[in-house]
Amino acid sequence: MPQKPPAAPKVVPRPSYGIFSKFLQLAGAQWIHDALHTFFLIYLARLSTSDYGEFMVAFGLASIILFLGEFGLNQPLVASLCKKYSHKGDILAQYTLLKGVLLVAGWVGVVIFVYWQGYTPGLKNLVMVISAGVGLEAIASSFFVAIRVEGRQDLEGRIRVVAGILGYGYAIALLTLGAAPHWIALFKLIENVVNLIGGVWMALRTTEFTGLSLKRKSLARTWATAKNGTVFVLMALAAILYNKANLYFLQSQGGPIKVAQYSVTWELVDGISILVSNLLLRSILYPLFVRLWKSDRTEFTRLANNSVRWLIGASIPIMFVLYIESDRIIGLIYGGAYYDAMWMQKWLVGTIICGFVHNLAAYLMMSQGKQRLLLFVYIGGLGINLALCSTLIPMDPLLGTCLAMLITKAAVALTTTAYCQATMRIIDIKSMWRIAAACAAGAVLYLATYRFGIREIPEILALVPFIFLVRQWQRELKAQKVQAGIN
Repeated sequence: MPQKPPAAPKVVPRPSYGIFSKFLQLAGAQWIHDALHTFFLIYLARLSTSDYGEFMVAFGLASIILFLGEFGLNQPLVASLCKKYSHKGDILAQYTLLKGVLLVAGWVGVVIFVYWQGYTPGLKNLVMVISAGVGLEAIASSFFVAIRVEGRQDLEGRIRVVAGILGYGYAIALLTLGAAPHWIALFKLIENVVNLIGGVWMALRTTEFTGLSLKRKSLARTWATAKNGTVFVLMALAAILYNKANLYFLQSQGGPIKVAQYSVTWELVDGISILVSNLLLRSILYPLFVRLWKSDRTEFTRLANNSVRWLIGASIPIMFVLYIESDRIIGLIYGGAYYDAMWMQKWLVGTIICGFVHNLAAYLMMSQGKQRLLLFVYIGGLGINLALCSTLIPMDPLLGTCLAMLITKAAVALTTTAYCQATMRIIDIKSMWRIAAACAAGAVLYLATYRFGIREIPEILALVPFIFLVRQWQRELKAQKVQAGIN
């Protein structure tokens, strides 16, 4: 009797997380918002260098409040909402209450700071209005986190687009009419009131968030929630201070004109890091890392390895373009009045790879509950930054500002990445050799052709090796999926 052939092994493909589609959904909204923000700042910078510098001081102080609420409490909020058998409405109410307290305390702290620094009345008003508007975004983000946990980044994207158009439309209109800066600054309140209303509405419409309440038992737990979030808040405070301290040293040493020169290039360079950190890492990968660390350590490691090589591989071409084209980019966008920003950008591009790799390492550490260790890293970074700012900026305000930021970012990135490499082996040496080979090949092509006199030819040729590298990685990812299905 013929034997029945054995059944074919069941194919179990690797899970698909929809990372790319979710990233595009949020990126689309972010790009619209950033396009409006960039247009507003460029228009402002071309109209008045001093007004632009003052707006950047205001945004810098306001970002401290925002970072405390978003980074300080959104990370534990993700972990809380991912737990089974938790009442998500109560959790949202607790975190919203805590953020409200932080917002008020942070705003009062900013007011005390601007009076202590002796800013002009106009700058004081500008800072207070911008800080209130930007701080409100931290409260709205609680409900966006709830939407992200449900995998509905598309809803968040739609809300942010509408809010951005209304807010920046108001700002650009008033700027055209020549209104006073503190009236223009109301656009942040308009934008984030819309974000808050839309976020609450969409979160409560989601099945998992049918009730939003703050019951007596929930109030009793709020203090415990606050204590658990203290580490994140302190970590956020240290991180934002070492990112912004040089701006206030520069304001003291050089005034708003030099702040404008630095801010023009920093907005461009840091904007790229924020795009990756906020959209890809915080909004998409971090919730995945939290779940995988609890359920599938092997998949956690695989996703971490793939993430780090893609981030490093992407950062190098971006840095090269911003470095080699700094004069054209700054001159074309902001005009010839920002000559100093052109050479400053050549120093600041190094912060991009530091930001990419460090932010990934930081989210990997937080997904494993290593936030206390990360807090000490950030406190160390703040100490290094303050020491560098106090010594380098008085000697040469603009160069000192760039060096203080670059050295601090490199030190923090080296520390967190070294820890993750020692404990998780997130960096694949084979991938790093390939990236190094692509860099070497690109350098050879550039040096061999840059004497032709047409600068675009060597620049394009220098990027060709990275195109081949990306294609090779794509083939390897497909092979991994096939192999996983067979196994």
